[in-house]
Amino acid sequence: MTTLTDILFWQAGFNTSVVLIGCTLLGASAGVVGCFAVLRQRSLVADAIGHATLPGVMLGYLLALVITGEGRRLPWLLGGAAVTGLLGVLAVQAIVATRRLREDAAIAAVLSIFFGVGVLLLSYIQTLSTPDRGGLTHFILGQTAAMSRTDALMIGVVGLAAMLVVIALAKELRLVAFDESLARAQGWPVLVLDVLLMAVITAVMVVAIQVVGMLLVVAMLIIPPAAARHWSDRFAPVVVLSGVLGGLAAYAGAAASAVGENIPIGAAIVLASGVAFALGLLLSPRRGVLLGAFRSARLRFVVRAQHRLRHLHASRHARPDGFIDRLLLAWLVRQGLARRTGSRYETTARGDEACDLAKRAARTWQSAVGLDQSVRLSPGADAVEHVLSREMIERLEQDLRSRRKTP
Repeated sequence: MTTLTDILFWQAGFNTSVVLIGCTLLGASAGVVGCFAVLRQRSLVADAIGHATLPGVMLGYLLALVITGEGRRLPWLLGGAAVTGLLGVLAVQAIVATRRLREDAAIAAVLSIFFGVGVLLLSYIQTLSTPDRGGLTHFILGQTAAMSRTDALMIGVVGLAAMLVVIALAKELRLVAFDESLARAQGWPVLVLDVLLMAVITAVMVVAIQVVGMLLVVAMLIIPPAAARHWSDRFAPVVVLSGVLGGLAAYAGAAASAVGENIPIGAAIVLASGVAFALGLLLSPRRGVLLGAFRSARLRFVVRAQHRLRHLHASRHARPDGFIDRLLLAWLVRQGLARRTGSRYETTARGDEACDLAKRAARTWQSAVGLDQSVRLSPGADAVEHVLSREMIERLEQDLRSRRKTP
């Protein structure tokens, strides 16, 4: 019996290794190319391309059946998918150019019409007496069990070519994605670059539909860049990390599908990508939800503790009042801002200095935002003064003095 360890360490046989290599190359290329689709806000267009490939697959089958007598020829099927995928992109751009519909409405219309035509052609093909007509449904949900060495090589070549194209044009595509107006002003052919990007996306999606299917293929392009975005704000690291996450997700999904007989590989790859996205969403140091909630809770606690320090400084000594107050006083003692004498607490010299700095920060901040000293700040504005360093306070005071000198 083949185990997960055998599959992960390339001990499960030649066919399984071919599938793993093909899926990994596909996931890496889809992640890199998908970064530019996300930056250019073409995620929904990629989804439309995926659905628009269905009629192309069916027309490729019928055309191959008429010319060669055998419909299930992969080059014919993928060639037809590429043609209708590009037609779908051009149809969306043509509709948007008329300025009659918004882009999202145009995408929805093209997606639905092309997919409907594909389902109609598929229904017609099912009525034929050809023996290989049943396998066409795998292009909707994906299947890799029959992937050959030639298929894996084709996926690798197409994926590598797609990555080389977007890397070679990374500067131009990045400029168009971040500032289209500047790109036009500098004379760059924005429309040509857009069409080229869509062509590269179409090429990757066409070879991917036999792995994950046309319904889920867009996830391979969009989820890895979205996951990588949680970990970095820089362009190059996001592109590299997106390719790595895409390759690892495809590798893990293919391995899980090989272990479980009833696990669809497309769904497994998408779920693996979803796990990477969820981990980034929750645990990212800069954008993670959990760490963000922890930092927010910590700031609220520090603000409350500093308010308690002011009250302690004003009253000179106090007894703890309740569990929360004990926590605040214990934190102040740990920070060296207060000390405990018997059952009472009082501020230290360092605490008195911190109180004076806090009052100075409050006055400076209220003056900087133009509020009277007697006005009570909102909780959000009050939190700002608690994170002002001494250097920032001195800079604000200097700025205020220069404002007063200006007539």
